[in-house]
Amino acid sequence: MTSLPWSLLCCTVFLLLSEVFGTYHPGVRDPQLIAAQSYAQTRNNGRPPVRTLNPSKTDSQCRSRPLDLVFIIDSSRSVRPGEFEKVKIFLADMVDTLDVGSEATRVAVVNYASTVKIEFFLKDHFNKPDMKKAISRIEPLAAGTMTGLAIKTAVNEAFTEQSGARPRSRKISKVAIIVTDGRPQDQVEEVSATARAAGIEIYAVGVDRADMRSLKLMASIPLDDHVFYVETYGVIEKLTSKFRETLCAVKVEVVEDPCKCEARLAFQKQTQAAIQRLTAKHILSVHLENMVGHL
Repeated sequence: MTSLPWSLLCCTVFLLLSEVFGTYHPGVRDPQLIAAQSYAQTRNNGRPPVRTLNPSKTDSQCRSRPLDLVFIIDSSRSVRPGEFEKVKIFLADMVDTLDVGSEATRVAVVNYASTVKIEFFLKDHFNKPDMKKAISRIEPLAAGTMTGLAIKTAVNEAFTEQSGARPRSRKISKVAIIVTDGRPQDQVEEVSATARAAGIEIYAVGVDRADMRSLKLMASIPLDDHVFYVETYGVIEKLTSKFRETLCAVKVEVVEDPCKCEARLAFQKQTQAAIQRLTAKHILSVHLENMVGHL
């Protein structure tokens, strides 16, 4: 018996116990098994996303709850070309973490400086490669920082049913993520309040010289959960993990084979207890001798 590989012994004992008792079925109601499986899933999901604008590469480590999501990005003169490329990589990373689809999460991008341009609407792209191609084609608008105008445009044009937003009766969360590195040149408090009153949850991301007071005026409450700041565009990609925690609901799949998963410890404990009971009744030795004799 000691020469048998552990995996073979594990499966052998499992089959034996199933034959004798017909009652051991590791499943979702076993708290020890759930804990072990959750640990394994968490460890796998903890790996960083692939940060690339290559539309052929995607990262689906988590599945987001359905959203109507609009990015509002600052491309004013203060955002240098290399920095704007990092913003686009951040958007691509965010797309990678989302469960994109017509019945899942829909995404739009509003680009702004002194003018506002809707790069694509919620109804335009329902798969990640097409969406990332559209992101890669975005060009900076270069002058001014009309953040209030951008928020107003998002509310009036990007979050409408005509543009692809789901009806309120569907109860799909509406989320805006604003990324800016400067101080707004127009008023943001009233227009942001109007957006929030319309049921839009606002996250404000400030970079470098961003005005913290303005970020707080734009963001939803609680501010600690909706206002983010990074020192440079070079590290903005790190925010992807924070938004993953907020926007994603990890789907944990139960692994049914206890011989091949990280729930082995839980399986071992229950197997050991069952073996002790069988041994005490002098049942196990006879069955093991018969099964080993056939190996």
